Amino acid sequence: MARRGRRKPRLPLGVEPDGMGALAEEYLMWLAVRNYSEQTIAVRRRGLRTFLMWSTERSLRMPAEITKPILERYQRHLYHYRKKDGQPLSFRSQHVLLTAVRTYFKWLTRQNFLATNPASELELPKLGQRLPRAVLTRREAEAVIAQCDVNECLGLRDRSILETLYSTGMRRGELVALTLYALDVERFTVMFRQGMLLIDLLIPFGERALGWIQRYVDEVRPALVMDPDEGFLFLTQLGEGFTPDHMTDLVGRYVRGAELGKQGSCHLFRHTMATLMLEGGADIRFIQAMLGHVKLDTTQIYTQVSIRKLKEIHTATHPARADRSPREERDEREECGEDELLASLAAEDESGESTMALSEKES
Repeated sequence: MARRGRRKPRLPLGVEPDGMGALAEEYLMWLAVRNYSEQTIAVRRRGLRTFLMWSTERSLRMPAEITKPILERYQRHLYHYRKKDGQPLSFRSQHVLLTAVRTYFKWLTRQNFLATNPASELELPKLGQRLPRAVLTRREAEAVIAQCDVNECLGLRDRSILETLYSTGMRRGELVALTLYALDVERFTVMFRQGMLLIDLLIPFGERALGWIQRYVDEVRPALVMDPDEGFLFLTQLGEGFTPDHMTDLVGRYVRGAELGKQGSCHLFRHTMATLMLEGGADIRFIQAMLGHVKLDTTQIYTQVSIRKLKEIHTATHPARADRSPREERDEREECGEDELLASLAAEDESGESTMALSEKES
């Protein structure tokens, strides 16, 4: 199939059977045998390929030649590296590349190719908690979706794609891998295998989105599908499943076409769904389940994005609001125990450090 036809670049293998290149291939095969996802293996392959090219240029081909100072030198190389556009690698990219190297040397040690692990104490870059670059309002999301010409076959298909992203917040890779058999029309749910974690995730589907999908399946998909039908829900004009990049281009065109002054594609709808659900009153634990996050910390970033909700709370509770009466101020001071609060603030002033500052030092 065209979407899987391109061969992945091979690692620069050396002639030594016990060299790092050959052992890297064994490591990647070890991951595949243990059912690691294709995405995980591809990420590790890219990370190792980058490291092996760097080490080969310095005539370092055997695992035993790698020491902690050499790995720290490689880390500095990544920090100072500049891409073709002159921009540095983000700390997140550096983190991904170094993680591949660290897990590789951990495997070499466990498989007794090395007596000690030179990467065991390699410190990875600290990652900040980044806010999504853009989030659509409800009106903006509807404006993007409304661009689809549902009187055209591909327009109807595109409408069902955008409705699916908006309703479920699924990732791009999950969307292109979605099959006809994953939909449960009676229960308004969809089941798919989640990304790199290989976890079956069951999430609800909006009634509106499901209605558009059923219309697409009945009216458009039969005209697009070609034998053998591999079961992918959304098909290109060639009757094949989408590639991730093709899906990004398609959704991105609609976002740009709405002329909202915001950029993004599939993940933009994921951020939008989570933020609008939070603003609508959904408990963050339910949003965590929708997004398939293992840790709640990952989901809590959307509490920072939901500025409209924060403004409402600020207006309703801040003591300097315009409609506040003297009696309200007196009653609230008695109710919340203002004396205790002032005492705790005074204690912070005396110590010179707040609890938050101490927590940051400990971490």
